[in-house]
Amino acid sequence: MSGWLAIAGLGPGDDALITPEVSAALAQASDVLGYIPYVARIAPRPGLALHPSDNRAELDRARQALRRAQAGGKVVIVSSGDPGVFAMAAAVFEVLAEEPGWAELDIRVLPGITAMLAAAAKAGAPLGHDFCAINLSDNLKPWPVIEKRLRLAAQADFAMGFYNPRSKSRPEGFGRALSVLREECAPGRLVIFARAVSTPEERISVVTLSEATPEMADMRTIVLLGNSQTRRVGRFVYTPRSAP
Repeated sequence: MSGWLAIAGLGPGDDALITPEVSAALAQASDVLGYIPYVARIAPRPGLALHPSDNRAELDRARQALRRAQAGGKVVIVSSGDPGVFAMAAAVFEVLAEEPGWAELDIRVLPGITAMLAAAAKAGAPLGHDFCAINLSDNLKPWPVIEKRLRLAAQADFAMGFYNPRSKSRPEGFGRALSVLREECAPGRLVIFARAVSTPEERISVVTLSEATPEMADMRTIVLLGNSQTRRVGRFVYTPRSAP
C-alpha cells in the first residue's frame, strides 16, 4: 500500500507555531480532513482536496481518512493544538480498535503545540510544577466524572488546564466547575483566562478564583488554574519548581 495517514496538530493558531514536520506532511498531502475551521487554515493548491466536516463527526472523519489512505491517498487529518490531546488521534485509534484491518496502514501522529502550553507560555510559567489537563465538556463523559476529577486534582494541589470550558449549548458547565473549585481551593488561587492565543484576537487576563466568573470563558478560551504556590512576578505568573 502506497498511501499513508498523518494525524497532525496545527498548533494554537499562528502558522509560525506549526511544526516543520506537519508543514512537510501538508505539502505532500493529496487530501486534508478535519473540523471546518481547522481545514480552513490550509491553503488550497492544485492536487489537494479539502474535506471539512462538523465537529461531532470525528469517527466518520477517521473512517473516511483511513479509506482514502488505503486507496493510495496521502492523507492528513488536522486538529488544532496537538492531535493527541482531546483531538483526532484517539478517534482514529478507536476506529482501528473496531476495524483492525486498517492497522497495517502507514499511520503517523505528528505532534503540535497545545493551546494549554501556548497559553502557559504567554502567561509565564504557571505549569512549572505538576499539572493536569481536564476537558470540561460533558459530551463524552458525565458531569459526575468531571466533578470527581476536579475535586481530586484540587485536593492533590495540581495546577490545572481546562479545555472546552463554556459553550452556547452548555453555558452552565463552567459555573459549576468554578463552584467545585471554590469549595476545594483558597479564594486567592490565580486563574488565567487565555483566549485565542497566538491569533490577532488574543486576550490574556489573570484574576483570583474569587473574581473569576463564567462569562470570562468561551470555547476559544483555555483556563489555567495555578496551584497553591502559584504567584505573580511583575506581569508574569509562575509556579515554583519545588513543592512546599
